[in-house]
Amino acid sequence: MATPFNAKPTPLPGDVRLMRATANWLLALAALALLVLALNWLVRQPAFALRAIRIEGDVARNSVHTIRANAAPKLAGTFFTTDLAVGKRAFESVPWVRQAVVRRVWPDRLAVRLEEHHPAATWGEVALVNSHGEVFEANLGDVEDEALPALHGPDGQSAPMLAMLQRLQPLFAQLEMRVDALSLSGRGSWRAGLDNGAEVELGRGSEDEVAERTDRFVATLTQVTQRYQRPLEYADLRHRDGYAIRLKGITTVIPEPKVQKN
Repeated sequence: MATPFNAKPTPLPGDVRLMRATANWLLALAALALLVLALNWLVRQPAFALRAIRIEGDVARNSVHTIRANAAPKLAGTFFTTDLAVGKRAFESVPWVRQAVVRRVWPDRLAVRLEEHHPAATWGEVALVNSHGEVFEANLGDVEDEALPALHGPDGQSAPMLAMLQRLQPLFAQLEMRVDALSLSGRGSWRAGLDNGAEVELGRGSEDEVAERTDRFVATLTQVTQRYQRPLEYADLRHRDGYAIRLKGITTVIPEPKVQKN
């Protein structure tokens, strides 16, 4: 019997449709896997090898040649496969480099922007503190001509110590003195060593409290030294109502100046 012209095709059984869909899915997956393998092979070819590294930013402490020589051996792969995180760590391992930003530049280069440590003080006997208050290691001989102040304190306190130093320097500058050393004890007591050899016990307290005591001391010290015509050797600001000082050959206690009320 003839099949009518407009007759609908007989639907395929469900298991057949499932088999066809599964086969199509497997073929697509196999094609995708082959494509990934091909791309993986392609990006590793010598044609995409890195051929140059451009260094930008701070290079005052290291030459570009030295930076490349230290970091390049730690890089691996081609333009596409080089791990930028590994590259970042490689450049940040170079002495004096604080931070590195690494990016690809088509077709065969890396661009590296560096930020160097800017030393603000020494830390203990073997390290330095940068302008961010971070401790870092470098050759101290590189800064021996920079007259950096020395910080001595517990681990993890470099940032607040640098902040205190920066708060105190302008105060002692009024006496034409400079803080050469600042120490913080484990119990939180501050001590400053001045460039004329004098030592000043600053006591405990917050940055504001220590700065306030120091400001009062600075405001009256000149009167005392002019009176006795002797330089300062030692001062103790830990007294409640004043401070004790030792001038060369003289020890005395200066009462806290009275604040007149209107």
